[in-house]
Amino acid sequence: MIKQFYFLFLTAAVFFFSSCENETNSESSVDEESLITEMSIVGEEVSYQTDSVTMKGYLSFNETDTTQRPGILVVHEWWGHTDYVRERADMLAELGFVALAVDMYGDGKQAEHPDNAKKFSGMVMQNMELAEARFTEAMEVLKNHPQTADDKISAVGYCFGGSLIMAMANKGVDLDAVAAFHSGVQLPVMPNLNLETTILVQNGEDDPFVSPASVANFKAAMDSLQKPYSYESFPGVVHAYTNPDADSLGKKFDLPLAYNAEADRKSWERMKEFFDTIYPKMD
Repeated sequence: MIKQFYFLFLTAAVFFFSSCENETNSESSVDEESLITEMSIVGEEVSYQTDSVTMKGYLSFNETDTTQRPGILVVHEWWGHTDYVRERADMLAELGFVALAVDMYGDGKQAEHPDNAKKFSGMVMQNMELAEARFTEAMEVLKNHPQTADDKISAVGYCFGGSLIMAMANKGVDLDAVAAFHSGVQLPVMPNLNLETTILVQNGEDDPFVSPASVANFKAAMDSLQKPYSYESFPGVVHAYTNPDADSLGKKFDLPLAYNAEADRKSWERMKEFFDTIYPKMD
């Protein structure tokens, strides 16, 4: 009799807990579905200008979220304002930011050959007044968006864009943080007392465009100023490791470029952790 009762008790208990688990999983699925339906990422073409040129950017945000969010300026590789930088803006919007993919060359210009890319990027990097004017105008566009918390602005940059955002921070442009990917660190404006921005740099350890001497100089400058920064490198990884088009571009132009899926994933996760420390109360 006791054994029979014990068996019936266990059967009832298993049924009870299974029912609870199914109910919990069902509620979880409903919650996940509602979260998915609540996110609607919108990408908008935006134009803005300085005295010399009109820039064509791309602004991405979650239109269903009416709360004000930190803004992120996303600066392109030396190829110019391509679909790749827009995709990164969308990815940042999915994380809860308002993201503006910047056009630093003007008119949405893109380089079809490395010679043009070098010319376009050199034009900007050799004229910091022009660069700052274009960058800060983009910043105003981002700040003026109704969903942007205008006192919370940071930047993300790739290759040329990484160097550019660090140079802007070194010039004293008001940025909370910058995250640079496969970026040169021998900058037109090196770290100095104007710098009030937290820095994250993530490069390939075998990137031939980033010399060990330039990395040592950058770290020495940051250490001497006692400014907050992190420099991280990925062994066996070369230039443009976050861009899936890097392999085809490298082959086409005989350049040491290569996509690395693992480094891409790890660097993105590290960037998310980095911004969590800058904006800890953001959902």
